Amino acid sequence: MNSILSNAAHPNPNRGFVLAGLLLGMFFGALEQTIVGTALPSIMSDLNGLSIMSWITTAYMIGSTAVIPIAGKLSDIVGRRSIYAIGWLIFLISSVLCANAETMEQLIAYRGLQGIGGGMIMPLTQIMIGDIFSPADRAKWQGAVGAVYALSSILGPLLGGIIVDYASWHWIFWMNIPFGILSTIFIFIGMATVDKNRPLVERQPIDWLGIVTFVPCLVLFLLGLSLDREQYPWNSWMTLLLFGASLIFLLGFICIEKRAVQPIISLSLFKNRVFQICTALSFLIGLSLFGAIMFVPLFMQGIVGVSPVEAGSTMTPLMIAMIITSIIGTRLLLKIRYRTLLSIGMTTCVLGFYFMSMMGVTTTISQASIAMIVLGLGIGLVMPAITVIVQNSFSKDQLGTVTSTSTFFRSIGGAIGTALFNVIMNEAIKRNMTDAINNSEPPLQTALEQTGTHSDDLYALITSPDTISGGTELHSALLTTVKSAWATSFSSVYIWAFGIAALGILLTLLIGNGRIEPHGNKSKSAEL
Repeated sequence: MNSILSNAAHPNPNRGFVLAGLLLGMFFGALEQTIVGTALPSIMSDLNGLSIMSWITTAYMIGSTAVIPIAGKLSDIVGRRSIYAIGWLIFLISSVLCANAETMEQLIAYRGLQGIGGGMIMPLTQIMIGDIFSPADRAKWQGAVGAVYALSSILGPLLGGIIVDYASWHWIFWMNIPFGILSTIFIFIGMATVDKNRPLVERQPIDWLGIVTFVPCLVLFLLGLSLDREQYPWNSWMTLLLFGASLIFLLGFICIEKRAVQPIISLSLFKNRVFQICTALSFLIGLSLFGAIMFVPLFMQGIVGVSPVEAGSTMTPLMIAMIITSIIGTRLLLKIRYRTLLSIGMTTCVLGFYFMSMMGVTTTISQASIAMIVLGLGIGLVMPAITVIVQNSFSKDQLGTVTSTSTFFRSIGGAIGTALFNVIMNEAIKRNMTDAINNSEPPLQTALEQTGTHSDDLYALITSPDTISGGTELHSALLTTVKSAWATSFSSVYIWAFGIAALGILLTLLIGNGRIEPHGNKSKSAEL
């Protein structure tokens, strides 16, 4: 048996320290992501740059995506706690840099570095849960980790709103430091026995060629998506050059992975049907969820007109729903088939995105909360379940690789989703404002022409309506028209997310009849 610490054979006397460190690290690592979302309007107010806003998230995703599979492999070779500590060190240094950023470009660069640290921390949390628990108990504790992730996401927007209202957005980065240090201390104490009893793994070369082909592939693709379409249309030479270069790097990456001794992505894993489906679902969840959710605080503050604290509280129902179904869903995996749970979860996600696509200028906080609840119920069922299913489809000596690869694809989806939906949002705003100008009569038409179609200017207008000059009727008509254009643009984003999630339903039907054996060490799905 390849187990390092099954419950029966190798009890870990310091398991409590491990759990405390992991849950603390997961809590504050996830908190950082949700706080940033709520603080985006304030960050843009100080640093400007709505057109490149998505890169605050995208840069983090690129950094984490590149390092996730490397961290998993290195942890198999040198031990979990060393890689975890290095990840936190990078995360904390970059947090200090983010807190002191003076331009949007600086913040984006530092967030990329922060993503490297986060990409080492997050997958190791799931891997170490797999280390210290048996397959049956693993499902329960992965649900607990998912619940902590959701809980931090509840407090993140609220805390972010409070910090923005009463201090400044810089403090959302400063707060990571003490808790990161504490989490690392707990892991060093708790994982000492695990790393000491770990079977020696032959040191094999890192796939550096895979890294230096994959990262440019992703960055060039995202740059191609993010170009200003007025200056560089889809058929422009710059767009075609970036996408073409990205494709060349992708082909090179695939060729390298086929020959690498220790590839970043082991293509042999995809011979397992469950792994194929779960990886595809991870990608689609990242694509739809991370791309669409980042616009919720903007919608609430810009369209509904609430404060940052109130905008943050809108995310609370989503996260509470995630906590509930994260705990329930992973326990249901011991009773029902993978296909049943995943299809229910993805169907619920689709319904949630549909409700979000119906939000507009008349939407209230309670209506938005209902949409958030439905979406949260679906996400909570699917995300932790995918990790458990993947881990129980392979032997324990492959835990690091398969877990990090699944997380890797979700991160890729998130990086692409943030860039893609930002493009959809900006193009929809320009299109809707152009239509509004063409369909209006003077003097409103003149006022709209003077306002323009640039997203930064329009968002500043709807969040600071007192700056609008002119009579009361013109003031009201202009504000209503701009808000309507923005609201319709938000709907475009969620309609795309709806379609992507709907594709996920079809994928769940292909996963087979696998399920977890409650009293065994192996999942039936591993044999599919």
